[in-house]
Amino acid sequence: MNDVEGPVNVGVDFVQSLDRGLRVIRAFSDRHDRLSMADVARATNQSRAATRRFLLTLESLGYLGVDDKRYYLRPRVLELGYAYLSSSTTVEVTQHYLEELSKELNESCSACAYDRGEIVYVARAAADRIMSVNIGVGRRLPAFATSTGRLMLSSLSPAQLDDFFATYPRPALTNKTITDEGELRALIATAGEQGWIINDEEFEHGVRAVAAPVYDASGAMWAAVNISVPASRASMKELESKFLPRLLEVTEQISRDIKR
Repeated sequence: MNDVEGPVNVGVDFVQSLDRGLRVIRAFSDRHDRLSMADVARATNQSRAATRRFLLTLESLGYLGVDDKRYYLRPRVLELGYAYLSSSTTVEVTQHYLEELSKELNESCSACAYDRGEIVYVARAAADRIMSVNIGVGRRLPAFATSTGRLMLSSLSPAQLDDFFATYPRPALTNKTITDEGELRALIATAGEQGWIINDEEFEHGVRAVAAPVYDASGAMWAAVNISVPASRASMKELESKFLPRLLEVTEQISRDIKR
């Protein structure tokens, strides 16, 4: 189990106890849905005594449940993410277009935003087929190995990109995953210049994806949208010739709508 990432740029007004409590919530995932106190303490780098207090507090507030000394998230935690999703017309607009595009192509479509070395799924319309990776809104994936992530990384300043390469690990997720910094920098630069990028089975075997950016009213890249397809259904050339033109049309439509 990976340690939960800590805060950056901590100032004098930083409330450490709130950060530590949120770390406890973030320790849970689809792979680690029931954790003992020792599991949580190890994942959050906190003492067992402090971890116990946070667990009991979150349990009393209704965010956690406990069964046979193993804690699990309760539905109330959904309030934390729902507040963002329900207040964002940008997400609502994007979700509408993704659903239409997914129906049209019968392929899965997603929108992802960048956050601390990872991409976070903020909208998704899944095709009716089984994938080996369970992906839904809120799921976080490493930015360096995904089409949407590389596109979002192209929007970072040179200093921010340097910090990314100095800070975040780049493990090989498949035998096709590019991890070399020089190669990745070149791919990220190309993605920014051409306004799209294709990923060939680097995150998951048998899955290819093409991504394009969505811009907000300020002209900043708000998210990247991708179409993911089984490698057996589309070659790299077909991704570019068949799927990319439609994706570019849709991302331009989303960008226009969220700027209104």
